[in-house]
Amino acid sequence: MAKTLKVAVLLAGCGHLDGAEVREAVLTLLALDQHGAAFQCIAPNADQHHVINHVTGQPVPGAVRNILEEASRIARVGQCLDLAKARLEDYDALLMPGGYGVAKNHCSFAFKGAEAEVRPDVAAFLRGFFDAKKPVGAICIAPALVALVLAGTASTDLTLGNDPSVAAAMEKLGQHHRNTPNAREIIIDEAHKLVTTPAYMFDDARLSDVFVGIERCVAEVLKRA
Repeated sequence: MAKTLKVAVLLAGCGHLDGAEVREAVLTLLALDQHGAAFQCIAPNADQHHVINHVTGQPVPGAVRNILEEASRIARVGQCLDLAKARLEDYDALLMPGGYGVAKNHCSFAFKGAEAEVRPDVAAFLRGFFDAKKPVGAICIAPALVALVLAGTASTDLTLGNDPSVAAAMEKLGQHHRNTPNAREIIIDEAHKLVTTPAYMFDDARLSDVFVGIERCVAEVLKRA
């Protein structure tokens, strides 16, 4: 009987402006389920950088939300694991949906670009997959997190769509950005077992196109696990 692959899904909260992009996260879990893989949602037990009102798009003064608690809204009650308790050896691959939380909570790319810092626990977990040569799928803005973690140690082929400023930041970090025309596309870096897809880096992307890209990303990650 074939082994059931188990995939870690690293979430950054809940809500595209301050956490995980909900559509990308759910579509990632759907694609994993369709391919017969088991998954574990994981998030740091820490406060978000800030809280955004998703009606107005503006920060909420004084509001505080926890990344793990918010990510649990997507994973369902009790089904999102504290990153501090996650063990690399329990997983065959890693997938990271996007959302501004990746660039605000997991790192500071949203504010500092190529000069950003990464949360140490997130950096250690992500780097562990590359060190163990386990495949990684990064969606939307998540390839920027990969670029920050691998800067100075590895150069990968990746995509975040076709935004010139983001591409320039990737090149500054020593990565090779590949422009892609739409959300259906993926870029595969065989040497590092990294698969990336732009998803809602294209703000006007159709949901169906985002799913095509995510499903392709998931399928290629699982092939390499």
